[in-house]
Amino acid sequence: MSRIKKIVSDELFKWMKSIRREIHRSPELGFKEEKTAELIAGCLKKLGIPCKTGVAQTGIVARLTINENAPTVALRADMDALPVFEETGLQFSSQVPGIMHACGHDGHVAILLGAAAVLKESLPDGNVVFIFQPAEENEGGAKPMIEEGVLEGVDMIFGGHIETHHHAGEIGIKTGLHTSFTDGFEIKITGKGGHAARPHEAVDAVIIASQLVMNLQTIISREIDPLHPAVITVGYVKAGTVHNAIAEKAVLKGTIRTTDESIRTLVIDKVKRMASSFSSLHDAEIQVVLKPGYPPVINEERAYEFAWHVAEEVVGKKNMIAIPFPTLGGEDFAYYLQKVPGCFVRFGGAIKGNEHVPSHSPRFDFDEEVLRVGAAYLSELVRYSITKLRG
Repeated sequence: MSRIKKIVSDELFKWMKSIRREIHRSPELGFKEEKTAELIAGCLKKLGIPCKTGVAQTGIVARLTINENAPTVALRADMDALPVFEETGLQFSSQVPGIMHACGHDGHVAILLGAAAVLKESLPDGNVVFIFQPAEENEGGAKPMIEEGVLEGVDMIFGGHIETHHHAGEIGIKTGLHTSFTDGFEIKITGKGGHAARPHEAVDAVIIASQLVMNLQTIISREIDPLHPAVITVGYVKAGTVHNAIAEKAVLKGTIRTTDESIRTLVIDKVKRMASSFSSLHDAEIQVVLKPGYPPVINEERAYEFAWHVAEEVVGKKNMIAIPFPTLGGEDFAYYLQKVPGCFVRFGGAIKGNEHVPSHSPRFDFDEEVLRVGAAYLSELVRYSITKLRG
């Protein structure tokens, strides 16, 4: 930690914590991050880093242009919160009912601003682009940011995510495939409503929905090669209006997670086939609506080598975690990596004694020491990458 503290002073660390907490108090959903964007723009102005606001609605892009002929490295942080009621009891808890920073994006913003402060104070030999992106959760703010030109002139990009499976000071990195496809689905069931006492006169949408919830799992357990990771999760079920009537309609919503394009296609086809079979079996109308999600994050080999080397230098080999398998989580950072080489890493942030609380939980929180680690790491990664890219 001694090297990290030399890079990120106590004064800067205190500033970063204050930013994180201010954002945490006033969380905003995707493409509505007006206050967050205003705060970020104000911080960049104080640092003397020019920025462009209103990118992809609420995004911000800042550039440190030192030498137009030198390599350019980009860093990205996401800004949006989740529709979750906070239950942390923190002094800086969300003041917006039903919205919470339950995934660490408030920390990501603070980390990137900290890295910007370090790099502005001690300029690198090349150019840096700081991308503050809206709407990583669900909507996908990366694509419209790219469409508005945030990657113009960028040679390599890096990003990271606070991870509560590891502790502050630890950094996890994986080469190659890192996250999964994140396809969503909605299954609409229309049967025939009726009196609860006369089920033979009706077609029960609840029964059909219940059978589908259970039988969809057999696609994974019995029809997909177990050597290929795949998950089907139904996270939303809605049916009926009263206790003594057979529901005519039911809706299921869920997600399909896969890491291989052929397995993805296979699972989607089997979901449709199963729905069609249940439709015939029960004489009901069943409609499957697929909602394509994010592609996988695939870390480029050279960028991975840069990321790993700098992590060893900053946190030490004993705090390095070689992530062995891809996660079935999703990240729209994948879209940046389809355009330029880069690497996405994991910053340990678990609070000791409270490691069991996952992201997206109403009790989610992290060890703020990760802010210092993240800012030190990203600023050093920029310097090293520019040097290596220069040849």
